[in-house]
Amino acid sequence: MANRDKRRFAAIHILPLALACTALFAPKTRAGVAGPWPFLAAIAAIEILFLIFCRKRQRKGSTITGLCDIIVFIWLALAVWELCTSVFDIAHPVLVPEPENVFATFIEQWDILALNVLYSLELLLIGFSLGMAAAVLCGLAAGWFKRAREFVYPIANVLAPIPPVVFSPYLVALMPSFRSASAAVIVLGVFWPALLGTINRVAGMDRRILESAKLLSLGDGAMIFRVLLPYTLPGIISGLKVSVTTSLLMLNFAELMGATHGMGYYIQNSVTYANYTHAVAGIICIGVVVTALNALVGRVQAKAIKWR
Repeated sequence: MANRDKRRFAAIHILPLALACTALFAPKTRAGVAGPWPFLAAIAAIEILFLIFCRKRQRKGSTITGLCDIIVFIWLALAVWELCTSVFDIAHPVLVPEPENVFATFIEQWDILALNVLYSLELLLIGFSLGMAAAVLCGLAAGWFKRAREFVYPIANVLAPIPPVVFSPYLVALMPSFRSASAAVIVLGVFWPALLGTINRVAGMDRRILESAKLLSLGDGAMIFRVLLPYTLPGIISGLKVSVTTSLLMLNFAELMGATHGMGYYIQNSVTYANYTHAVAGIICIGVVVTALNALVGRVQAKAIKWR
């Protein structure tokens, strides 16, 4: 790391220190501001994660300029939030809660937040697994059999761009429970794009591979599961990050429409009772969950398709 970069890296750490001092010592003009310790814990956690990611980047020989820009933006955003609420009380007193109270929610309601996160992740796993498995199997069959492809592809091409949340109100009324309706929203959101992508991957397969496989006189089942599936699997895995993130966002939207559990329900219920402190905490929680899922899927991709 060059001397200029080292000085910049060191200067970045002044921002969380200044923010922590503001939270500890600046007089609060708003009433009912919680203690600063949960907010300070969040600042410390963000700083530790930043150092960990910087260390990993440096070990790989990658630049940390992007990470530095991101962390500066985060510190400035938190500083503006703190100054406009707790210190100077410029922002709306109800719609923009204090960061101390928002981060205190993670301690006060950790069990409720954890329950709703687990509920959402369980539905996500069910809906995503069903939708992806059905899409891959149907896509492989449609890609291999010409008549099936001529029937399925135009339908998938029309339905894939339609947001599945459009069907949410109808599915809520049609399905026997909201849980099944939420799972159906995820299945629809995953199925059509993944089906279309699988058919296109089979269609774009190297003809030489197919000709070589035909020389072995393989049956249709063997062609699909022993030739087409291994060929398309890396492409399917490489698109998992976008698919999982989109599925979680669709689930959270579906949960806004009448669920009794889940992160979307937690936010909607908080907004209904004008508890924007809990609503902001729920939004932050969703962001953390999405980031963690992206990191998990990224590790799966790195292990499964190392050659890419």
